[in-house]
Amino acid sequence: MSIYLTAIVKSKQESTAELRTVLLDMVANSRKEGACIQYDLHESTSDQTFIFHEEWKDQAGLDLHNKQPYILGFMAQAGQLTDEIIIYKTKKIA
Repeated sequence: MSIYLTAIVKSKQESTAELRTVLLDMVANSRKEGACIQYDLHESTSDQTFIFHEEWKDQAGLDLHNKQPYILGFMAQAGQLTDEIIIYKTKKIA
């Protein structure tokens, strides 16, 4: 059963360009993972907010994703680059 995530990442104003580079690297690496069905990144046109729309094959695949070096590296530097990260785990209803 697919796992759906929406992640909202709010950048510190001075870190937007650097954060964008890090997030784009995460997209490139995540899309290579076998359990990744969808991994799209959007950027707000009105503020420094990035939004991920993700679909994973199953929970085991998502768990493996969360242990990847590039995800752990992002989490280690997230406090310096972001003001807030909100992650919603959802189910598709339509």
